[in-house]
Amino acid sequence: MHVLKSKKLFITMAFSALLIGGCSKDSSEVKDQTDKTKEEPVIEEPVKEEAFLAPLTGEAVKEEITQRPIIVTINNHPAARPQSGLAAADIIYEMLAEGDVTRFLAVYQSELPENFGPVRSARSYFVDIAKGFDAFYVAHGYSPEAKSMLENNVIDNINGMNYDGTLFKRSKDRVAPHNSYITSENLLKGAEKIGASMIYSEKVRQAFYEPDERGKIGIETSKVDIYYGNSEYFHNSYVYDHQNNHYGRQSAGVDTKDMLTGEALSLANVLFFEMNHRTIDNVGRQEIDLTSGGNAYVFQNGYMREVKWANIDGLPMAVEESGELVKLVPGKSWVHFVPASPGLQTMVKTQP
Repeated sequence: MHVLKSKKLFITMAFSALLIGGCSKDSSEVKDQTDKTKEEPVIEEPVKEEAFLAPLTGEAVKEEITQRPIIVTINNHPAARPQSGLAAADIIYEMLAEGDVTRFLAVYQSELPENFGPVRSARSYFVDIAKGFDAFYVAHGYSPEAKSMLENNVIDNINGMNYDGTLFKRSKDRVAPHNSYITSENLLKGAEKIGASMIYSEKVRQAFYEPDERGKIGIETSKVDIYYGNSEYFHNSYVYDHQNNHYGRQSAGVDTKDMLTGEALSLANVLFFEMNHRTIDNVGRQEIDLTSGGNAYVFQNGYMREVKWANIDGLPMAVEESGELVKLVPGKSWVHFVPASPGLQTMVKTQP
């Protein structure tokens, strides 16, 4: 009887030991797994910042641009050079104003310079372009046709004829009519004075290359020249810089620089549109056909292409044979309007 009790006691103790051992092993495994779970780093997905592109340059910007485009008529007479505020413009249009003298329409949206000028008078086709952008338009003076359009509020505008000496200031360093300037502060005051909204509402269609697209199409070209008339003062050159993938500009052999900053202009795209021109008075003022379309040259990435231009939503735009917009290299653009007579082939010369 005593031996039987001893055997039962032994079996019970052995079973208890196995049970305790098993529990210890399971607990250890659970602990190990818990420790491993704690040791594994928590990988957080990076927060993707929303990408914004400047509407008129295609360049990345930190914040969405809500500024309404502003167009300023800039004087390009030799006595007006160097001009102020050109480096800040997203797009600059150059075209004849009278005779063989060209004038600039500088389009601002991505940034505003401290000062603009010298500011010069309006033409009817300047107003048409400003209307195509739904821009706030700034000029000092006007042709008879432009005066009628501006007084009938075809576009929101302020003019130096109404604000000379107040919003517009005369520089003592230059003689009239090459000395009228307006600050960005006064420009915005002028917009407020006439109740013009400066919010970007009418979007302008543009097409840009994606970062992974090369956009090197056409004939390799290192330099392009355009001659307005016979004067060297209106002989412009664009030279491609392979290092920064941009074009530098010269006029009469002098680098085009911004007087405010001393910065030489750097352009991603240079375009030439062939358009019908007509002299309409004895001063030599022009009428330019912005609607019929025609031949065009596009220079970008060191290459030249022959394309077309068409009026799209009120603006002359470079288009492919298919009618699709020509893609631009992100950056600033310079656009020339070239008289159909003598035409692109005569006025525009290239070097390989």
